[in-house]
Formats: sequence, structure tokens, C-alpha cells
Amino acid sequence: MEFSEVVRRRRMIRHYSDKPLAPEVTERILASALRAPSAGFSQGWAFLALTDAADRARFWPFVPTRVENTPTMQDAPLVVVPLAHKATYLERYAEPDKGWEDRAEARWPAPYWYIDTGMASLLMLLSAVDEGLGACFFGIMPEHLQPFRGEFGVPDAYAPLGGITIGYRADDLPPQSPRTRDRRRDPREVVHRGQWGRHA
Repeated sequence: MEFSEVVRRRRMIRHYSDKPLAPEVTERILASALRAPSAGFSQGWAFLALTDAADRARFWPFVPTRVENTPTMQDAPLVVVPLAHKATYLERYAEPDKGWEDRAEARWPAPYWYIDTGMASLLMLLSAVDEGLGACFFGIMPEHLQPFRGEFGVPDAYAPLGGITIGYRADDLPPQSPRTRDRRRDPREVVHRGQWGRHA
């Protein structure tokens, strides 16, 4: 599939069939995340991949709103939880070629551990489309994070960004709402050319 078509077709899919994924497809999608850029090539991320039905069943109680509002998300054969590891970045930038030996978080203009893990997540979303699949990124509410960590043995140093479901779209997938199309912002509104407020 052409890259422009992958980008055009990407949307958050919340209705899946229970058709399994071939293991090699799962591995290609996970491997794509490792190609994301990261500050200082820190690669301060980790990914909890849930492919076994029993493991996925253990996950869903931590996102009850998703279960209540879009129960067919549970049919997705792959759930990935991307996790950001801030300490990797602080340690990487304390190395001689960077020189931030104090490991001060205040030096960072933005929390790149979240940004980079988000870019890795986007690569998985795009790779799913390229494989002919659907995918959705969704949040895990703060009150569920510690119980989630306890259930899956995730250390406190790793911050879950949310969950990603990946699988085959349901045959009766609802059409995209016209409201969603109408809300897509025009580039002329958000792209400033040479000066803030200049759109042409």
C-alpha cells in the first residue's frame, strides 16, 4: 500500500472480528515501533504485547469505559500497551557526549520519553493499516494504572501511555460519522507560513 494511502486510511477502529493474526504479522507490527525516532537514540520505551486470550481478558477490567461503550474492542487479537521510561533518557543525557550529569528533568524542554513512545505507537497504528488491519489507541485512566501495573508486573518506573488494539475490522463496521469528517481542521487554519497568523 502506498504510504499516502496508509495515512489517508488510518482511523481509530473500535469494532473487530475475532479472526486471529498470523504471528509474523504481529511481529512486524511490534518491530515497526522500534524504528521510531528517539532523543539521543535513547529508545526509552517498552511494549507489553498481549496476544493470548487469557492475558487480554486480564487487561480489559482496567479500561471499563472501553468495555462498556465499545465491547467489540475485546475481540481484537492483539493489545499493546506502550510504556515510557524516563530514567533511560536522564541516564543517556548524562553520558559524556551530552553532558547533563545532574540528570535534571528541568533541562528538558518537553518530556521526550512520552513524545518518543507516542511516535512508536503511531508507527504501530500505521503498520496495522499497511497490513490491512484496524487499530485504536485509547487511554487508561489514572485510577487504574497501579492495579494494571500490579496485575502485569510492570515496574513503577515505566509509565503506560494507554492501550492499542489491533485486528481485523468487523464486517459490520459502522461508517465514519459525518461529524468526524466535518470536524477535521483545514490546513489553512493550522499551518502558519513564515509568521504566526499568516496562512497563505
